[in-house]
Amino acid sequence: MKRNQGFTLVELVIVIVILGILAVTAAPKFLNLSGDAKASTLQAVKASIESANAQVYAKAIIASKQNAATHTTANPAINLVYGYVDSTAAELTKVLDLSTTDWVIAQGVENTELSITTNDVTVRPATSNAPTNAADACVLIYKKSSGAGVKPVIDLRTAGC
Repeated sequence: MKRNQGFTLVELVIVIVILGILAVTAAPKFLNLSGDAKASTLQAVKASIESANAQVYAKAIIASKQNAATHTTANPAINLVYGYVDSTAAELTKVLDLSTTDWVIAQGVENTELSITTNDVTVRPATSNAPTNAADACVLIYKKSSGAGVKPVIDLRTAGC
């Protein structure tokens, strides 16, 4: 007689339980999709600011205002500092056109650990808390131009995303 060999039901259940335990413990380390999405969208916001700054700087050069400490463009009216977008929440809101339900654009939130002064603007997803330290920061920090020919500093902190 030919005898078929196979797995018993108990062996199959044990293997399934072990795989389930491995999946529950290992999956969160590899599937941090929410944090990766927040970090990626902040990267896109940074690129948008850089692109907007390039366009308004070109407009300032055409108007010969790239060395002016302050200047306002026409159509649309955007306040510039040395040819770049000023670091106010209102000006960044104009150039970024982000949804206020999804994003928080704030000015005057000082944080010495993150080198944020009251003159800087922070942009963060609405689902993220305001940054208190470098480990929990999921924020973009925009610092205005400090002089003629000096680009604004855009600092991206995504450790807490």
